[in-house]
Amino acid sequence: MAETRHDDMNRMKARVDVRHPALVMLGLYLGAFLGMLSETSMNIALPSLMEAFGVSAGTAQWLVVGYMLVIGVVLPFVGLLLKWFRAKTLLIVALGAFLVGSLMSGFAPTFALLLAGRMIQGISTGLVLPMMFSVLLEVFPKNKIGAAMGLTTLIIMFAPAVGPTLSGFFIGVLSWRWIFHFFAIVAAVALLCAIAFMVNPYELTRPRIDAFSCVTSVVGFGGLVLGVSLISEFGLSPAVVAILVVGVVAVALYGRRQLKMDVPVINLRAFAIPQFTTGAIVVMMNFGITLCAMYLMPQEIQDGMGIPAAMAGLVMLPGGVINAVVSLLSGRLYDVIGPKILVRSGLVVSVVGLGLLMAAGTTSSVPYIIAAHVVLMIGVPLAMSPAQSTALAALPPQLATDGSTILNTMQQVWGAIATAVATVLLGVGQSSAVRAGAGHAQAFVTGSRFGFAFAVALAVVGFVAALRITSLSGLTRAEKVPDVEVRDLKAGKAAKPAVARERRA
Repeated sequence: MAETRHDDMNRMKARVDVRHPALVMLGLYLGAFLGMLSETSMNIALPSLMEAFGVSAGTAQWLVVGYMLVIGVVLPFVGLLLKWFRAKTLLIVALGAFLVGSLMSGFAPTFALLLAGRMIQGISTGLVLPMMFSVLLEVFPKNKIGAAMGLTTLIIMFAPAVGPTLSGFFIGVLSWRWIFHFFAIVAAVALLCAIAFMVNPYELTRPRIDAFSCVTSVVGFGGLVLGVSLISEFGLSPAVVAILVVGVVAVALYGRRQLKMDVPVINLRAFAIPQFTTGAIVVMMNFGITLCAMYLMPQEIQDGMGIPAAMAGLVMLPGGVINAVVSLLSGRLYDVIGPKILVRSGLVVSVVGLGLLMAAGTTSSVPYIIAAHVVLMIGVPLAMSPAQSTALAALPPQLATDGSTILNTMQQVWGAIATAVATVLLGVGQSSAVRAGAGHAQAFVTGSRFGFAFAVALAVVGFVAALRITSLSGLTRAEKVPDVEVRDLKAGKAAKPAVARERRA
């Protein structure tokens, strides 16, 4: 009996013994917060930047496209980099890059220098996001991973939600440059935290670098993000279609190569575990909902309802606060009741919130918009944290870093696709409303409804996928995979028995 309790306690211990895991994660938390905050902070700032530098909307959009493009290129290499360089060193370099990029953009005299700073920020975000998830699984005890993942989800979901609020405040009170000055201050604090508290939880194996994988990764993921980002400006022109085709082919070649390698850059055999695949689909759909809403709402509030930028940011603040509270709560509930109820309930609530936003019009009151946003910001984090926990906890330790990299790469690529689709639908809706004789404000509201309808479709897809999530924690199932089977899975063997065991559980 005592021996059993001792074994249970050992199984609950963290993989890497640290006294204060929250302090270890602090630099990663701040870095990830900055990265996600930066994804949506430009949405309100773009009109001011267009005026300041005298550039068109298509040119200004590269501040968003270029940022996401760099993230999509960097993300797939993080697992490999962690096998070559110490995690602490990598984090310090990443946060230093964000600091430099922020200073460049904040003091930029030209648009070209502003864009260069944004792309350097993208390098940092691409490194930090997967590191945060993988290091979390190493330093926190297993019975506290749900709560820790809730805090991580708070960062991932709260930052884009509050981005428009902060941008609106800085533009209304100071200037757009203070957005980047704020980034630089927080990046400096994060850098100090990383130097003081970060540890090195991984063994450096320094595997051989496969040139073919590197080239197809850059061309594939970069091509996909670039192609879908250009659709809103150029439509499905021959050049855009060619970029997309090259991207798809390169990703296919990249995936085929990884499945044949003994030591792949990213071990795609993580998809052989059903709970990881299911959780990953839900995470992608949820992230797409978030980016669609954070892209459409600030513009609709300004162009469709005539609310100035500073006030538009304040309108979105209550939803951002609720997002933070629910993110923390859902993580703790995951530890108690598991993911099934939370994920499904969250997606249903998200559909309700999106429905309320679709019903909004040019004369809708500010309290109505706030209430609709709050409902959406209850549903999205309620599903996100448990879905992430389910996906990552279903993996054996040897695949944890690969799983984190896969999740974050899929999120960024899908986020770019979802934003591009929302942009196209916004334009389609506006054009149809103008042809019907609607004014500018009404046309923008109509276009936003098209975009929100797409977000509803994402929620439905996520809900269908969530029906396959079991009520038990994926962590327990992953622990049942024998060591020899895990080693084989890593090397590409015996994937079928692992899947069968997963399904029986």
